[in-house]
Amino acid sequence: MHLPHLRKLIEGIPKAELHLHIEGSFEPELMFEIARRNNISLKYDSISSLKDAYRFGNLQEFLDIYYEGAQVLIHEQDFYDLTWAYLIKVHSQNVVHVEIFFDPQTHTDRGIEFEVVLMGIYKALEKGKQELNISFRLIMSYLRHLSEEAAFKTLNMSVPFKQYIDGVGLDSSELGNPPAKFVSVFKASAKHGYKLVAHAGEEGPVDYIRDALDTLKVERIDHGNRCLDDGTLIDRLLYKSIPLTLCPLSNVALKVIERLEDHPIEKMLDLGILASIHSDDPAYFGGYMNENYYETARALNLNKGQLMQLAINAFEASWLSKASKAKHIDRVKHYFDTYNV
Repeated sequence: MHLPHLRKLIEGIPKAELHLHIEGSFEPELMFEIARRNNISLKYDSISSLKDAYRFGNLQEFLDIYYEGAQVLIHEQDFYDLTWAYLIKVHSQNVVHVEIFFDPQTHTDRGIEFEVVLMGIYKALEKGKQELNISFRLIMSYLRHLSEEAAFKTLNMSVPFKQYIDGVGLDSSELGNPPAKFVSVFKASAKHGYKLVAHAGEEGPVDYIRDALDTLKVERIDHGNRCLDDGTLIDRLLYKSIPLTLCPLSNVALKVIERLEDHPIEKMLDLGILASIHSDDPAYFGGYMNENYYETARALNLNKGQLMQLAINAFEASWLSKASKAKHIDRVKHYFDTYNV
């Protein structure tokens, strides 16, 4: 397919985004605007110098800048503006459902009230539902480089507001912080009615994927790149229809893979794994949903059938009702059936 046609095809696909860190959608322009509003100095003297810093050698180098940027978020309006900017962007890319992560510990550890963080994000999501017709689920992540005790404090903070939160996740520095470190807090989270997901097998080994399933009892794996290292695990993913939320441009930016041509998602699709494409931290990694779809399709020479399957897989993996999933999947199929190059 010619590249302009490929880009046009991708732009029109109805999409669900299931792996997005709202703090990672913080565009430099908005970051500087909020920093000025809150009278906070960034260590970068201009938007261009900040963008120049977006060349990461590994996950930790990215996290250092990610946490630096988050420091300017103080008031409910800041979190609202951050989330609304993301929704406006993805609405323009035909994203119709989002399941987004937020990292309360990044903010509560510097004295910001849990309610301030949560309600700023939630109110923007509600506005997006009403005005942009974007449905949503909200996932509270525990930072894995911190202790399980710290995660329990966050869980306890969340309980008075749990009607606003759909699930919990596990993110931040993967290496040296295995899933087993958080068994008790995940068990407690489930008792509060939260759905469970975890980042695993991005920088960490395939064992982390298996452990997230066995010890944390998660129903969805975020990333999961390394699953192809274990044939028994592949069989399990297939038998249980366990979803993987892949983030191709993120993988290249963080040196998880050297080139998009090396990305495992085509092999996953060929095997029948419930894999899908998402943007992770798009402000830092060079692209939102359309860019991730386009660059991956171009690098791997994906065909229309594979692109349709990726879009369907995302809705299948979502926390929407069966009826809503079916409605969206029908729309995806109709789009591809009627699309003419």
